[in-house]
Amino acid sequence: MSDFRFVTDTFAVSPQIEVSDVARAAGMGVTLIINNRPDHEAPDQPPGEAIEAAARTAGVAYLHIPIVGGPSPAQAKAMHEAVAAAPGKVLAFCRSGTRSINTWALGHAASGVMERAELVGLGAGAGYDLSWLPVSP
Repeated sequence: MSDFRFVTDTFAVSPQIEVSDVARAAGMGVTLIINNRPDHEAPDQPPGEAIEAAARTAGVAYLHIPIVGGPSPAQAKAMHEAVAAAPGKVLAFCRSGTRSINTWALGHAASGVMERAELVGLGAGAGYDLSWLPVSP
């Protein structure tokens, strides 16, 4: 069972989830799962298509935004827009949750939705260090 860490009331990150975690997420009100992990990154990770199939069965939308290294501005924007448009809670995952929260934070910072200090605080509350976030001009 994966560790869902709620960053806000409607956004959570997690290390790699299993197919069995999808139903639990749906039961918690998750309406969108975002996979930030490239397929075949590790031999033991479940295929993204298996997570996607479980999500569809559970009535949860699925989006794959694979991040290799650091997220690009386009990936951060895509994630921000997907989270903003979701009608309920969002769960994003990668190997450790770090790429997911970094991508979310960059998207929020670029859009001006939250100030850097608030993002850093929310990250810390979920167990992630976002102190590297750039200061807005």
